[in-house]
Amino acid sequence: MVGLCVLFMGAHQAPLARQACALHFGSWMLGDTAYNSISQVVLIGTACFTPKYISPHIFRGAESVREKRTHLTAGTRGSALALAQARWVEAQIRAANPGVEVREKIIKTGGDRVQDVPLAQIGQKGVFVKELEAALDAGEIDIAIHSLKDLPSTLSPSFCLAAIPQREDPRDCLISPRHGTLEKLPEGAIVGTGSPRRAAQLLLLRSDISVREIRGNVDTRIKKATTGEYDAIVLAVAGLKRLGLNDNITQVFEPSVMIPAVGQGALAIEARTDDDWAIKMVSRINDHAAGTAVLAERSLAEALGASCTVPVGALAVIDGNTIHLRAMLSDSVGTLICEQVDGPLSDPSGLGRNLATIMMARGAKRILELYK
Repeated sequence: MVGLCVLFMGAHQAPLARQACALHFGSWMLGDTAYNSISQVVLIGTACFTPKYISPHIFRGAESVREKRTHLTAGTRGSALALAQARWVEAQIRAANPGVEVREKIIKTGGDRVQDVPLAQIGQKGVFVKELEAALDAGEIDIAIHSLKDLPSTLSPSFCLAAIPQREDPRDCLISPRHGTLEKLPEGAIVGTGSPRRAAQLLLLRSDISVREIRGNVDTRIKKATTGEYDAIVLAVAGLKRLGLNDNITQVFEPSVMIPAVGQGALAIEARTDDDWAIKMVSRINDHAAGTAVLAERSLAEALGASCTVPVGALAVIDGNTIHLRAMLSDSVGTLICEQVDGPLSDPSGLGRNLATIMMARGAKRILELYK
Protein backbone atom coordinates (compact mmCIF):
# COMPACT_ATOMS: atom_id res chain seq x y z
CA MET A 1 0.00 0.00 0.00
CA VAL A 2 1.43 3.36 -1.01
CA GLY A 3 2.23 5.61 1.92
CA LEU A 4 1.93 2.98 4.67
CA CYS A 5 4.77 2.84 7.16
CA VAL A 6 4.94 0.05 9.71
CA LEU A 7 7.35 0.15 12.63
CA PHE A 8 8.15 -2.91 14.70
CA MET A 9 9.36 -1.92 18.12
CA GLY A 10 9.17 -2.63 21.80
CA ALA A 11 7.15 -0.71 24.31
CA HIS A 12 10.30 1.03 25.59
CA GLN A 13 10.64 2.76 22.25
CA ALA A 14 7.12 4.18 22.22
CA PRO A 15 7.99 7.72 23.38
CA LEU A 16 10.61 8.03 20.64
CA ALA A 17 8.19 6.63 18.10
CA ARG A 18 5.52 9.11 19.04
CA GLN A 19 7.99 11.93 18.42
CA ALA A 20 9.29 10.36 15.24
CA CYS A 21 6.00 10.15 13.41
CA ALA A 22 5.64 13.58 11.90
CA LEU A 23 2.23 13.45 10.30
CA HIS A 24 1.52 16.23 7.83
CA PHE A 25 -1.61 16.99 5.83
CA GLY A 26 0.27 17.44 2.57
CA SER A 27 3.46 15.58 3.34
CA TRP A 28 3.85 12.76 5.85
CA MET A 29 7.37 12.55 7.26
CA LEU A 30 9.04 9.51 8.80
CA GLY A 31 12.78 9.61 9.11
CA ASP A 32 14.04 10.82 5.72
CA THR A 33 10.93 9.70 3.82
CA ALA A 34 8.11 12.01 2.76
CA TYR A 35 4.66 10.72 1.78
CA ASN A 36 2.75 13.28 -0.25
CA SER A 37 -0.77 11.94 0.09
CA ILE A 38 -2.85 11.46 3.20
CA SER A 39 -2.08 8.02 4.62
CA GLN A 40 -1.44 6.29 7.93
CA VAL A 41 1.52 5.62 10.12
CA VAL A 42 0.89 2.43 12.11
CA LEU A 43 3.00 1.56 15.12
CA ILE A 44 2.91 -2.17 15.80
CA GLY A 45 3.88 -3.09 19.33
CA THR A 46 2.78 0.21 20.81
CA ALA A 47 -0.74 0.39 19.33
CA CYS A 48 -0.49 4.15 19.24
CA PHE A 49 -1.60 6.77 16.79
CA THR A 50 -0.27 10.20 17.66
CA PRO A 51 -0.85 12.94 15.08
CA LYS A 52 2.18 14.97 16.11
CA TYR A 53 3.94 17.23 13.70
CA ILE A 54 7.46 16.75 14.91
CA SER A 55 10.56 17.27 12.83
CA PRO A 56 11.98 13.99 11.51
CA HIS A 57 15.38 14.86 12.96
CA ILE A 58 14.06 13.76 16.37
CA PHE A 59 13.86 10.21 15.06
CA ARG A 60 17.41 10.43 13.71
CA GLY A 61 18.67 12.07 16.89
CA ALA A 62 18.48 15.71 17.90
CA GLU A 63 22.27 15.96 17.92
CA SER A 64 22.22 15.67 14.10
CA VAL A 65 20.83 19.19 13.78
CA ARG A 66 23.73 21.65 14.02
CA GLU A 67 21.96 24.83 12.94
CA LYS A 68 22.30 27.78 15.30
CA ARG A 69 19.27 29.71 14.14
CA THR A 70 17.77 32.07 16.67
CA HIS A 71 14.87 33.67 14.82
CA LEU A 72 11.82 32.50 12.93
CA THR A 73 10.06 34.63 10.33
CA ALA A 74 6.31 34.11 10.12
CA GLY A 75 4.35 35.14 7.04
CA THR A 76 0.73 36.26 7.28
CA ARG A 77 -1.92 38.16 5.37
CA GLY A 78 -2.52 41.73 6.47
CA SER A 79 -6.22 41.71 7.36
CA ALA A 80 -7.21 42.43 10.94
CA LEU A 81 -8.32 38.82 11.42
CA ALA A 82 -5.19 37.36 9.83
CA LEU A 83 -2.99 39.54 12.04
CA ALA A 84 -4.93 38.64 15.18
CA GLN A 85 -4.53 34.96 14.36
CA ALA A 86 -0.85 35.29 13.46
CA ARG A 87 0.03 37.21 16.60
CA TRP A 88 -1.70 34.63 18.77
CA VAL A 89 0.32 31.89 17.05
CA GLU A 90 3.53 33.90 17.33
CA ALA A 91 2.98 34.35 21.07
CA GLN A 92 2.43 30.61 21.47
CA ILE A 93 5.66 29.85 19.58
CA ARG A 94 7.64 32.30 21.72
CA ALA A 95 6.27 30.78 24.91
CA ALA A 96 7.18 27.27 23.75
CA ASN A 97 10.65 28.28 22.54
CA PRO A 98 12.35 30.67 24.98
CA GLY A 99 15.23 32.46 23.31
CA VAL A 100 13.80 32.20 19.79
CA GLU A 101 12.87 35.52 18.21
CA VAL A 102 9.70 35.40 16.12
CA ARG A 103 9.46 38.02 13.39
CA GLU A 104 6.45 38.85 11.26
CA LYS A 105 6.17 39.59 7.55
CA ILE A 106 2.88 40.71 5.99
CA ILE A 107 2.18 39.39 2.51
CA LYS A 108 -0.70 40.50 0.29
CA THR A 109 -2.47 37.66 -1.52
CA GLY A 110 -4.62 37.49 -4.63
CA GLY A 111 -7.74 37.16 -2.52
CA ASP A 112 -6.84 40.38 -0.69
CA ARG A 113 -6.28 42.34 -3.90
CA VAL A 114 -9.52 41.30 -5.62
CA GLN A 115 -12.37 42.56 -3.44
CA ASP A 116 -15.08 43.19 -6.04
CA VAL A 117 -15.44 39.62 -7.35
CA PRO A 118 -17.07 36.69 -5.48
CA LEU A 119 -14.42 34.26 -4.28
CA ALA A 120 -16.17 31.37 -6.01
CA GLN A 121 -15.84 33.22 -9.32
CA ILE A 122 -12.14 33.90 -8.93
CA GLY A 123 -11.73 30.14 -9.33
CA GLN A 124 -8.09 30.16 -8.26
CA LYS A 125 -7.02 27.29 -6.03
CA GLY A 126 -5.65 28.61 -2.75
CA VAL A 127 -6.57 32.23 -3.49
CA PHE A 128 -5.35 33.30 0.00
CA VAL A 129 -2.36 30.96 -0.03
CA LYS A 130 -0.35 31.24 -3.28
CA GLU A 131 1.75 34.30 -2.41
CA LEU A 132 2.48 33.04 1.09
CA GLU A 133 3.74 29.74 -0.32
CA ALA A 134 5.87 31.61 -2.87
CA ALA A 135 7.54 33.56 -0.05
CA LEU A 136 8.00 30.33 1.89
CA ASP A 137 9.58 28.61 -1.09
CA ALA A 138 11.92 31.57 -1.69
CA GLY A 139 13.10 31.54 1.92
CA GLU A 140 11.66 34.97 2.66
CA ILE A 141 9.68 33.45 5.54
CA ASP A 142 10.18 30.29 7.58
CA ILE A 143 6.51 29.54 8.25
CA ALA A 144 3.17 30.67 6.84
CA ILE A 145 0.18 31.08 9.14
CA HIS A 146 -3.20 30.34 7.54
CA SER A 147 -6.82 29.84 8.38
CA LEU A 148 -6.87 26.11 7.70
CA LYS A 149 -10.08 26.31 5.67
CA ASP A 150 -8.19 28.43 3.09
CA LEU A 151 -5.67 25.66 2.40
CA PRO A 152 -6.24 23.19 -0.46
CA SER A 153 -6.63 19.61 0.81
CA THR A 154 -3.43 18.56 -1.00
CA LEU A 155 -0.20 20.52 -0.61
CA SER A 156 2.89 20.65 -2.79
CA PRO A 157 5.58 18.11 -1.77
CA SER A 158 7.76 21.13 -0.90
CA PHE A 159 5.49 22.08 1.99
CA CYS A 160 3.96 20.43 5.03
CA LEU A 161 1.60 21.33 7.83
CA ALA A 162 4.03 21.60 10.71
CA ALA A 163 1.41 22.23 13.39
CA ILE A 164 -2.26 22.86 14.07
CA PRO A 165 -2.72 24.75 17.35
CA GLN A 166 -5.76 24.47 19.58
CA ARG A 167 -8.94 24.91 17.57
CA GLU A 168 -11.42 27.71 18.17
CA ASP A 169 -15.22 27.26 17.98
CA PRO A 170 -15.88 25.82 14.47
CA ARG A 171 -19.54 26.88 14.19
CA ASP A 172 -21.19 29.48 11.95
CA CYS A 173 -23.32 32.30 13.30
CA LEU A 174 -25.83 34.94 12.28
CA ILE A 175 -25.55 38.67 12.89
CA SER A 176 -28.91 40.38 12.56
CA PRO A 177 -29.31 43.37 14.92
CA ARG A 178 -32.94 44.00 13.92
CA HIS A 179 -34.28 40.43 13.69
CA GLY A 180 -32.00 38.26 15.83
CA THR A 181 -32.47 34.80 14.35
CA LEU A 182 -32.89 33.20 10.95
CA GLU A 183 -36.40 32.09 11.89
CA LYS A 184 -37.47 35.69 12.58
CA LEU A 185 -36.21 37.14 9.30
CA PRO A 186 -39.05 38.43 7.12
CA GLU A 187 -39.81 36.91 3.74
CA GLY A 188 -37.40 38.27 1.13
CA ALA A 189 -34.82 39.25 3.74
CA ILE A 190 -31.31 39.83 2.34
CA VAL A 191 -28.66 37.63 3.97
CA GLY A 192 -25.00 38.16 3.11
CA THR A 193 -22.35 35.46 2.80
CA GLY A 194 -19.38 34.84 0.54
CA SER A 195 -19.57 31.08 1.02
CA PRO A 196 -21.40 28.74 -1.40
CA ARG A 197 -21.62 26.22 1.45
CA ARG A 198 -23.39 28.66 3.75
CA ALA A 199 -25.62 29.91 0.93
CA ALA A 200 -26.77 26.39 0.08
CA GLN A 201 -27.62 25.55 3.69
CA LEU A 202 -29.33 28.89 4.31
CA LEU A 203 -31.66 28.37 1.36
CA LEU A 204 -32.49 24.86 2.52
CA LEU A 205 -33.46 26.31 5.89
CA ARG A 206 -35.29 29.36 4.49
CA SER A 207 -36.12 29.16 0.79
CA ASP A 208 -37.97 32.49 1.00
CA ILE A 209 -34.93 34.65 1.75
CA SER A 210 -32.47 36.23 -0.69
CA VAL A 211 -28.84 35.19 -0.21
CA ARG A 212 -26.38 37.70 -1.65
CA GLU A 213 -22.60 37.81 -2.02
CA ILE A 214 -20.67 39.88 0.50
CA ARG A 215 -16.95 40.64 0.57
CA GLY A 216 -14.73 42.77 2.77
CA ASN A 217 -13.18 42.43 6.20
CA VAL A 218 -15.18 41.44 9.27
CA ASP A 219 -15.78 45.01 10.46
CA THR A 220 -17.07 46.03 7.02
CA ARG A 221 -19.48 43.12 6.90
CA ILE A 222 -20.82 43.79 10.38
CA LYS A 223 -21.39 47.45 9.45
CA LYS A 224 -23.46 46.36 6.44
CA ALA A 225 -25.71 44.39 8.80
CA THR A 226 -26.03 47.16 11.38
CA THR A 227 -26.81 49.87 8.79
CA GLY A 228 -29.50 47.77 7.13
CA GLU A 229 -27.77 47.15 3.79
CA TYR A 230 -28.23 43.48 4.68
CA ASP A 231 -30.88 42.11 7.01
CA ALA A 232 -28.35 39.59 8.29
CA ILE A 233 -24.91 38.19 7.58
CA VAL A 234 -23.35 34.82 8.34
CA LEU A 235 -19.80 34.57 9.65
CA ALA A 236 -17.58 32.10 11.50
CA VAL A 237 -17.77 32.25 15.29
CA ALA A 238 -14.00 31.70 15.49
CA GLY A 239 -13.07 34.86 13.62
CA LEU A 240 -15.39 37.01 15.70
CA LYS A 241 -13.98 35.59 18.92
CA ARG A 242 -10.39 36.18 17.80
CA LEU A 243 -11.22 39.81 17.01
CA GLY A 244 -13.19 40.32 20.22
CA LEU A 245 -16.35 40.99 18.20
CA ASN A 246 -18.45 38.04 19.34
CA ASP A 247 -20.89 40.34 21.17
CA ASN A 248 -22.34 41.04 17.70
CA ILE A 249 -23.53 37.43 17.35
CA THR A 250 -27.32 37.09 17.51
CA GLN A 251 -27.60 33.36 16.71
CA VAL A 252 -25.14 30.45 16.66
CA PHE A 253 -25.88 27.60 14.25
CA GLU A 254 -25.28 24.17 15.75
CA PRO A 255 -23.58 21.69 13.38
CA SER A 256 -26.85 19.76 13.18
CA VAL A 257 -28.33 22.85 11.49
CA MET A 258 -25.36 24.17 9.50
CA ILE A 259 -22.24 22.08 8.94
CA PRO A 260 -19.06 24.20 9.02
CA ALA A 261 -16.35 24.35 6.38
CA VAL A 262 -13.56 21.78 6.45
CA GLY A 263 -11.05 22.94 9.05
CA GLN A 264 -13.14 25.92 10.17
CA GLY A 265 -11.93 27.39 13.44
CA ALA A 266 -8.48 25.80 13.05
CA LEU A 267 -5.22 27.53 12.16
CA ALA A 268 -2.47 25.94 10.10
CA ILE A 269 1.26 26.54 10.29
CA GLU A 270 2.88 25.62 7.00
CA ALA A 271 6.62 25.08 6.65
CA ARG A 272 9.11 23.82 4.07
CA THR A 273 9.27 20.05 4.23
CA ASP A 274 13.07 20.10 4.53
CA ASP A 275 13.26 22.75 7.27
CA ASP A 276 13.71 20.54 10.31
CA TRP A 277 14.48 23.42 12.65
CA ALA A 278 11.36 25.44 11.85
CA ILE A 279 9.17 22.32 12.06
CA LYS A 280 10.66 21.48 15.45
CA MET A 281 9.99 24.98 16.80
CA VAL A 282 6.33 25.13 15.74
CA SER A 283 5.52 21.48 16.45
CA ARG A 284 5.67 22.32 20.14
CA ILE A 285 2.34 24.16 19.91
CA ASN A 286 0.52 21.42 17.99
CA ASP A 287 -2.78 20.25 19.43
CA HIS A 288 -3.32 16.50 18.91
CA ALA A 289 -7.10 16.56 19.11
CA ALA A 290 -7.40 19.41 16.60
CA GLY A 291 -4.96 17.67 14.26
CA THR A 292 -6.85 14.40 14.37
CA ALA A 293 -10.25 16.02 13.76
CA VAL A 294 -8.95 18.13 10.90
CA LEU A 295 -7.25 15.12 9.31
CA ALA A 296 -10.61 13.34 9.09
CA GLU A 297 -12.23 16.41 7.53
CA ARG A 298 -9.44 17.07 5.03
CA SER A 299 -9.27 13.40 4.07
CA LEU A 300 -12.95 13.59 3.13
CA ALA A 301 -12.40 16.71 1.01
CA GLU A 302 -9.38 15.18 -0.70
CA ALA A 303 -11.23 11.94 -1.47
CA LEU A 304 -14.15 13.90 -2.93
CA GLY A 305 -11.81 16.08 -4.95
CA ALA A 306 -13.78 19.11 -3.75
CA SER A 307 -12.39 22.54 -4.66
CA CYS A 308 -13.02 25.77 -2.77
CA THR A 309 -15.96 26.57 -5.06
CA VAL A 310 -17.89 23.43 -4.06
CA PRO A 311 -20.52 23.77 -1.29
CA VAL A 312 -19.00 21.12 0.97
CA GLY A 313 -18.75 21.09 4.74
CA ALA A 314 -17.44 18.67 7.34
CA LEU A 315 -16.95 18.53 11.08
CA ALA A 316 -15.23 15.82 13.10
CA VAL A 317 -15.95 15.56 16.81
CA ILE A 318 -13.84 13.37 19.10
CA ASP A 319 -15.61 11.45 21.85
CA GLY A 320 -13.20 9.27 23.78
CA ASN A 321 -11.71 6.82 21.31
CA THR A 322 -14.33 7.52 18.65
CA ILE A 323 -14.53 10.15 15.92
CA HIS A 324 -17.95 11.31 14.73
CA LEU A 325 -17.62 12.77 11.24
CA ARG A 326 -20.55 14.60 9.64
CA ALA A 327 -20.46 16.13 6.15
CA MET A 328 -22.66 17.85 3.58
CA LEU A 329 -22.49 18.52 -0.13
CA SER A 330 -24.98 20.58 -2.11
CA ASP A 331 -25.60 21.92 -5.59
CA SER A 332 -27.07 25.28 -6.53
CA VAL A 333 -30.64 24.03 -6.97
CA GLY A 334 -31.30 22.63 -3.51
CA THR A 335 -30.02 19.05 -3.66
CA LEU A 336 -28.31 18.18 -0.37
CA ILE A 337 -26.34 15.10 0.59
CA CYS A 338 -25.72 14.92 4.32
CA GLU A 339 -24.14 11.87 5.93
CA GLN A 340 -22.40 10.88 9.15
CA VAL A 341 -20.04 8.05 10.04
CA ASP A 342 -18.32 7.05 13.27
CA GLY A 343 -14.94 5.39 13.49
CA PRO A 344 -11.89 4.75 15.65
CA LEU A 345 -9.63 7.57 16.77
CA SER A 346 -6.71 5.61 15.33
CA ASP A 347 -7.79 6.08 11.70
CA PRO A 348 -9.10 9.59 10.97
CA SER A 349 -7.97 9.57 7.35
CA GLY A 350 -9.65 6.23 6.71
CA LEU A 351 -12.85 7.57 8.24
CA GLY A 352 -12.79 10.56 5.90
CA ARG A 353 -12.27 8.36 2.86
CA ASN A 354 -15.05 6.03 4.01
CA LEU A 355 -17.54 8.89 4.29
CA ALA A 356 -16.50 10.19 0.87
CA THR A 357 -17.22 6.76 -0.63
CA ILE A 358 -20.68 6.73 0.96
CA MET A 359 -21.44 10.21 -0.35
CA MET A 360 -20.23 9.31 -3.84
CA ALA A 361 -22.59 6.35 -3.88
CA ARG A 362 -25.48 8.66 -2.94
CA GLY A 363 -25.02 11.23 -5.68
CA ALA A 364 -21.95 13.30 -4.80
CA LYS A 365 -20.23 12.49 -8.09
CA ARG A 366 -23.00 14.19 -10.08
CA ILE A 367 -22.81 17.32 -7.93
CA LEU A 368 -19.03 17.49 -8.10
CA GLU A 369 -19.15 17.29 -11.90
CA LEU A 370 -21.18 20.52 -11.93
CA TYR A 371 -18.27 22.44 -10.41
CA LYS A 372 -15.51 21.22 -12.74
